[in-house]
Amino acid sequence: MVTFEEIKNNKDIKTFITLADKSLLALGYTEHSFAHVGKVSKDAEYILKTLGADEHTIELAKIAGYMHDIGNLVNRIDHSQSGAIMAFRILDHMEMPAEDIATIVTAIGNHDEGTGVAVNDVAAALILADKCDVRRSRVRNNDITTFDIHDRVNYSVSSSKLTVNSENTEIALELEIDTDISPVMDYFEIFLGRMVMCRKAAEKLGLRFRLYINSQSIM
Repeated sequence: MVTFEEIKNNKDIKTFITLADKSLLALGYTEHSFAHVGKVSKDAEYILKTLGADEHTIELAKIAGYMHDIGNLVNRIDHSQSGAIMAFRILDHMEMPAEDIATIVTAIGNHDEGTGVAVNDVAAALILADKCDVRRSRVRNNDITTFDIHDRVNYSVSSSKLTVNSENTEIALELEIDTDISPVMDYFEIFLGRMVMCRKAAEKLGLRFRLYINSQSIM
């Protein structure tokens, strides 16, 4: 089996992640580099491990999390599909078993809102981990006077925590937002589709998705 550590240490994958993020920086997007993919990988691992998934499935989720945004190297539009094709080529050349490649490629190809569906547990964990990565440190614009809505919303988040409850019945995203920087309505303007996607992904895992903003239950 190709391991997560091999993926992390692969020079080509590192290059693709770096240059994909460089393209997004030029387009004015928030951070999609190693901090993001590392966090997504870690949170996908946390979700599946907490729910009792086997180590092999967890390893595949970590790999999918780490590679999920390489398609931004091609174009932001349809980056999940182009990323899945890129991942297929890389993993095939690394001689990963076809079944494992299929699981990872399916997850990557289904992680973006609008087209993505949580068709398996790895895809569901990836969706939840990716869409719940909202944090101030993702903002790269140093001039607050020129913030767009994505900058404002991410910058307003002083605390973000994704947790599965002790009964393994709910997964909750808990955010602390400075409403002087961004009103809660701005969050929903750009994240409503992602939160709906999270709800469906949670259901795939047998969970209920909950969103708390400033300790108030939103959904």
